[in-house]
Amino acid sequence: MKTHETTITVRFNEVDAYRVAWHGHYVCWMEIGRNNLSGQFGLGPDDLLALGYQGPVVSLELKYLRPALFNDVVTVRTWLDADAAAMLRFRCEMLSADGQRLASGLVCHALTDMNGVLQYRLPLEVEQRVANMRAWLGEGVCP
Repeated sequence: MKTHETTITVRFNEVDAYRVAWHGHYVCWMEIGRNNLSGQFGLGPDDLLALGYQGPVVSLELKYLRPALFNDVVTVRTWLDADAAAMLRFRCEMLSADGQRLASGLVCHALTDMNGVLQYRLPLEVEQRVANMRAWLGEGVCP
């Protein structure tokens, strides 16, 4: 299966006195990767708002494996996970320049209308965009 890749260089303001990236920045890096991927298919936050929907985060999982250090180049791989409900589930992994996994994560977005009413099915225009993303990512098992 194909993944979307975003490259990030760990900045000085993202590290502590030991030059290790603060754990909260991994969530930001996941968001950058997720927005880069979803934006390609008209599913970014502004795109959803223009369609009359919102995608609030309802759960977030993150597993830390190795630290990222100041000036490290981190590749954020992102893909859309399968889900039967009206939910967008993005998985990601963050890799060092030499390919070691630094972290892996999952973030789930519910889909609501502008009044916060939960959608139990993806609206047609959203479903079509999700289908385009899935086609681009391809079939098979995620990495």
